[in-house]
Amino acid sequence: MENTMLIQLTNEKAIRLLHELEELHLIKVLKENITPPKSKLSDKYRGVFTNEEALDFNKHTQTMRKEWDNT
Repeated sequence: MENTMLIQLTNEKAIRLLHELEELHLIKVLKENITPPKSKLSDKYRGVFTNEEALDFNKHTQTMRKEWDNT
């Protein structure tokens, strides 16, 4: 049986339990201390705006920044 699961431990006691299960040959720990990759904001929001919407948003942002600097 080849089932792979990604789990997040919420208690340090679970680490010990997982290693005990591994010693009993019930599970196999593949990796430890895995940090999820951080995605860039540009990748996250790619394709959300049309080109026209992006230009309008950019103009609006520039206008707001100018207004902020003038106060």
